[in-house]
Amino acid sequence: MTKNTVKLLDIVALTVDLTEYNLYRGQVGTVVELLAGGAAFEVEFSDRNGRTYESVSLRPEQIMVLHFEPASPDSVPEMVTA
Repeated sequence: MTKNTVKLLDIVALTVDLTEYNLYRGQVGTVVELLAGGAAFEVEFSDRNGRTYESVSLRPEQIMVLHFEPASPDSVPEMVTA
């Protein structure tokens, strides 16, 4: 994943466990801040009622952007490894 693929307010999922924050691979959050010129991101994790339970600075390789629309047939999928 390149740093330019993540934008403010993107919905992302963790690709790694962050046990020190009680966050685990697959948990979904929202990008609320672009840090270090887009080299890192502040991601907010909220419950079903919209209450934030954690906000963490993450690197691009720790998250993947979730898409709610079909991908373009011309797009090339990117593989992210932990």
